[in-house]
Amino acid sequence: MKITKLGHSCLLIQHGECAVLTDPGIYTTEEIKSIKNLDALFISDTHADHLNIDSIKILIANNPELKIYTQTANQKTLAAEGIESALLLEDQQTIVKGMKVEGIGMKHAVIHSSISQSDNTGYFFGERLFYPGDAFTKPPKKVEILALPVAGPWLKIADAIEYAIEVAPKICFPVHDGILKAPGVVHRAPKEILASHDISFVILEPGKETEFA
Repeated sequence: MKITKLGHSCLLIQHGECAVLTDPGIYTTEEIKSIKNLDALFISDTHADHLNIDSIKILIANNPELKIYTQTANQKTLAAEGIESALLLEDQQTIVKGMKVEGIGMKHAVIHSSISQSDNTGYFFGERLFYPGDAFTKPPKKVEILALPVAGPWLKIADAIEYAIEVAPKICFPVHDGILKAPGVVHRAPKEILASHDISFVILEPGKETEFA
């Protein structure tokens, strides 16, 4: 499996003959405009840092056969823009060019008790990588690679670290960090603490492909 981080929570995931993308939002890098040969797009969350209509239209233009999978609220947003999508929700799965993708989770993490939880579905790719979106949902199965949210109005780094310990992957890497001015400071704590739990915390360089053997 090869993963390229394109800013914040946007991941290009290549597995065998399959190439899929997650959450192109307002913090996604410009490299998204040149992506071709993409099989599917998975959108977890309703917020602009995960769903940017202009970026999605560019992806569709460059990938005419692109299949979009998402949750209920996003499907309505996309439909209003004339964009077709399929639902992939909790306990549902699909196969994209031989790679199984499963939906895990239903709601965004709590931001504040006065704010209703929006829809959020995480995705488990190829029986290896779990991308939770904006939530700390624990998958009902073993996770090898975890995309770990580390910054946002709904989380603190202590909670992110405890979540990684609970999920217990072999490897995790930070996502949801587009708002950070100095990510290295935030990344230091999980790297040091998770190492003591036999979890490798790897920082992906934006735009650079990383292979997980």
